[in-house]
Amino acid sequence: MIEVDAPKWRKSSRCSSGTCVEVAKVDGQYLVRDSKNPELPAHAFTEAEWLAFVAGVKADEFVF
Repeated sequence: MIEVDAPKWRKSSRCSSGTCVEVAKVDGQYLVRDSKNPELPAHAFTEAEWLAFVAGVKADEFVF
């Protein structure tokens, strides 16, 4: 049997309310979950998808 480490979830340092997204990197994939509902399945992204998302955030492509 293969042992798998539990994901090491991280929140943004800007998260003050406790209701934030959390990110973990496991086996080359980036997992994203809602900190309010950590029991729900996480969304998984490849490294390329994650890097594209981060670049979009830095370029203000997701302005509301």
